[in-house]
Amino acid sequence: MKKKPTQFQLNPNWAQFQEAQKSQSKPSRRFNNSETETRKTILGKRKERVDDSPSLLNVLEPVNGDSSVTDEIAMDCEMVGVGLGNKSALGRVTLVNKWGNVIYDEFVRPIERVVDFRTQISGIRSWDLRKAKDFWIVQNKVAELIKGRILVGHALRNDLKALLLSHPKKDLRDTSVYQPFKREQGSVRALRHLAAEFLGVEIQNGEHCPVEDARAAMLLYQKNRQIWEKSVKLQLKLKEKQKKRGKGKRKRKEGDDLKTDHAEY
Repeated sequence: MKKKPTQFQLNPNWAQFQEAQKSQSKPSRRFNNSETETRKTILGKRKERVDDSPSLLNVLEPVNGDSSVTDEIAMDCEMVGVGLGNKSALGRVTLVNKWGNVIYDEFVRPIERVVDFRTQISGIRSWDLRKAKDFWIVQNKVAELIKGRILVGHALRNDLKALLLSHPKKDLRDTSVYQPFKREQGSVRALRHLAAEFLGVEIQNGEHCPVEDARAAMLLYQKNRQIWEKSVKLQLKLKEKQKKRGKGKRKRKEGDDLKTDHAEY
């Protein structure tokens, strides 16, 4: 006599799994034309979305087209090698106004013969200097433009030395010596590092662009202008007090000397 097959009770989890498999085996719902177009449109928008975040160099772009000479001017110079090559001479000078618009940009023919164009850094090539202006013409023009104005730049001492010019210390705004821009130990930081940290912009990746560098220096100054100018005023006041104290000491000393002379008589 045949035994009846034993019936096992299905595990509830297994039953749920079978039900899920049945539901997945059902043909998927077809989209009508309008639904398909809608899905394509949504995906299309996602693909065609324009990245409206500002590019790295947009920060340095002038906010207007005004190229007038303002009370604040930023300067940057590029050098070439003369003599044995280790001596620097002016090869290009650029001035921008407070909005970053170029007001003067000239290649310069140095007094001495160029032996190294330093193209990797300066960006200057031999043909740039073929029709360049004579040094003295450029020097006079730069002197005229910066006279009586605040001069902004990075390591301005080097640029002024190359131009054989001087400028009142009270009117210099040098990003290389401004205390908040220095390292903790007081050492000078490169302009590209300041631009990256304080402006979020990359510059000097390869050949230097004096227009870009001058704009970076000017923007660094403009962003810190209020605090910077306050510190300059405080320094000037302190110097005035020190001068007055020095004059007072000299007068007192002269008076004491006169008393001593009279006493000797």
